[in-house]
Amino acid sequence: MIDLATIWAGLLALSVLIYVILDGFDLGIGILYPFFRKGEERSTAMNTVAPVWDGNETWLVLSGGGLLAAFPLAYSIVMSALYVPILAMLFGLIFRGVSFEFRLRDPKHIAIWDAGFFGGSLVATFSQGIVLGAFIQGIEVQGRAYSGGWFDWLTPFSLFTGLSLVFGYAFLGAMWLILRTEGALRARLYRMSMPLMAIVFALVGVVSLWTPFLSPEIFERWFTMPTLLYLLPVPVLAAFLAWRIYVSLKRQIDHWPFPLALGLFILSYAGLGISIFPYVVPRAITVAQAASPDASLGFMLIGAVIFLPLILIYTGYSYWIFRGKVKAGDGYH
Repeated sequence: MIDLATIWAGLLALSVLIYVILDGFDLGIGILYPFFRKGEERSTAMNTVAPVWDGNETWLVLSGGGLLAAFPLAYSIVMSALYVPILAMLFGLIFRGVSFEFRLRDPKHIAIWDAGFFGGSLVATFSQGIVLGAFIQGIEVQGRAYSGGWFDWLTPFSLFTGLSLVFGYAFLGAMWLILRTEGALRARLYRMSMPLMAIVFALVGVVSLWTPFLSPEIFERWFTMPTLLYLLPVPVLAAFLAWRIYVSLKRQIDHWPFPLALGLFILSYAGLGISIFPYVVPRAITVAQAASPDASLGFMLIGAVIFLPLILIYTGYSYWIFRGKVKAGDGYH
């Protein structure tokens, strides 16, 4: 039977996934930014996300606020354990947003704002990857409080996941720009995409193989029968999508690489969920243990049922309105 706590865990998981796939390519453009020519190419790349970038971050706010409201115990533990990388992520996002807006309005200092856009994107992404890695490897908890040290999040695995997410978002950003641009910028992105794809696939493979060895419970879930048979479609489908991305890039079919890359991210996210469920703080606090009272969850669910579809409709409508190729000189500021 699915209870309110499980429903809210699913809603929050969905919010985080939507944030990752929407703001992921957005941040990826910032990471790739120094590889574009100054002036027209950089402006075109930014204009592909200018109408939607701030709306993408709605899902991050929703995820954080939802975690606090629905699972306050998990929120207090996770924030205590990962305060430093989360704060770094927020500073990166803030400075990136300021740079995005001021780049057009203060052309005399465009070099500063370009550097801020790249630096903020890189710091925010790397910090998100560290948070992800530290979360997967587990958080030390005693009773109902975090019992670890100030820098327990700083491990080889978390640094590696941070690096992996930087390349992953950069790859997603490249696929988005292939979909949305033309001419010399599109050609440059196709040249960059093959080596970038090879790096991303290698990093994803290492993380996927490393993760089960972080915990006997995760290892047992992925490598023992009969659960192995049930979960086998996930890596098989991921391999198929990777092959289709390669074929699409090789044939330069503009409209396929981005949705296929999104599919690969979704499968990776599903693999993460499989590894940690039913914990909301891995191997320490379950969804049921961290949840708010049912009365609170039920009351909040009414609002979620009303407003989540509205946000989804608005987001989809925004992307539909600004679909198609962005030409040099186009702008939405």
